[in-house]
Amino acid sequence: MVYFDNAATSYPKPKIVYDTIMEVMIDYGANPGRSGHKKALKASRGIFDTRTQISKLFNIKNPMDVIFTFNCTESLNMAIKGALKPGDHVITTSMEHNSVLRPITFLGKLGITNTIVQGDSKGRINPKHIEESIRPETKMIVTTHISNLTGNIMDIETIGKIAKKHGIIYLVDGAQSAGVYDIDVEKMNIDLLAFPGHKGLLGPQGTGGLYIRDGIELAEIFQGGTGSISHSLDQPDVVPDKFESGTPNAPGIIGLGAGIKYIFEEGIENIRNKEESLTKHFIEEASKIDGIKLYGCLEPGYHAPVVALNIGDADSSEVSYILDEEYDIAVRPGLHCAPLAHKTIGTFEQGVVRFSFGYENTHEEIEFAIKALREIAKEV
Repeated sequence: MVYFDNAATSYPKPKIVYDTIMEVMIDYGANPGRSGHKKALKASRGIFDTRTQISKLFNIKNPMDVIFTFNCTESLNMAIKGALKPGDHVITTSMEHNSVLRPITFLGKLGITNTIVQGDSKGRINPKHIEESIRPETKMIVTTHISNLTGNIMDIETIGKIAKKHGIIYLVDGAQSAGVYDIDVEKMNIDLLAFPGHKGLLGPQGTGGLYIRDGIELAEIFQGGTGSISHSLDQPDVVPDKFESGTPNAPGIIGLGAGIKYIFEEGIENIRNKEESLTKHFIEEASKIDGIKLYGCLEPGYHAPVVALNIGDADSSEVSYILDEEYDIAVRPGLHCAPLAHKTIGTFEQGVVRFSFGYENTHEEIEFAIKALREIAKEV
């Protein structure tokens, strides 16, 4: 199979990730932080090593400010629901994933107001419009770094400066950027960074994380066993324990650490350059096919390895089905859990066919996909 669904989950992972997960499962798959025996301690050290790797990647000063979750959606819920209280106002954009929009909509029922800044017809967000939406009660700004629909790259550094200038918490959804694009929480004034482990960070599903800047007060949304301060019925107030109740996914987290080490070995710039080269190749060739419409800004430097397209008026799910059944090409059709983004670019009724490229893809695969699209375009 030619796999072009890396925006959902990167595949395949580096071999070291699979090997590391199996090693943990077989050799020391005990409960970290709950027991004092050798296997439990080794698992704990492995988890801390992953915290350290993440901190190095995102320029986080204290590894203990990294909270492990089971996915980016959980991280976003923890950040949004943990920071906002009735009477607060939050600003977000029309290009967000439902992992941002649904928690904010839910909080609207509890007296937390919101402003959704609209993107233009190409899905671009002007940071000036975000600043113009600030009110005295604005507590948080939430934006994605890269649109999971169009691949547009947002100017999070400028938005971070705006948030800092006004004393507002800035939460970034790094679902499509972590591991491929540079993220510096200090330089970009990011207070909260949510990220998945299973996409650009090359870890397994069931892993993710949340960076919480020191001094940002979040209420925990879960309580339970942490392996610490066990004599008290109150949740510990120290990080990361405050936000990490229950047995952690040690094999997954340590496997995630192996994926991040692979990124350092290969070089994040090399990974990004290859993926952008594949994207440029695909956009240039697809744009030559009669009947194909491409969405997003499509400009080098402003467009990540995610490309949305349609073929005439053909249903996006039908095109995806043909690609899968007749060409063995994996893509994702539909609304991509981003309904407002589709309304923004005018594809809510039709959806789009999304191609998303990864480090393991090749230019030969791009050529094969272009051939398939050319043939399908002649038939639909």
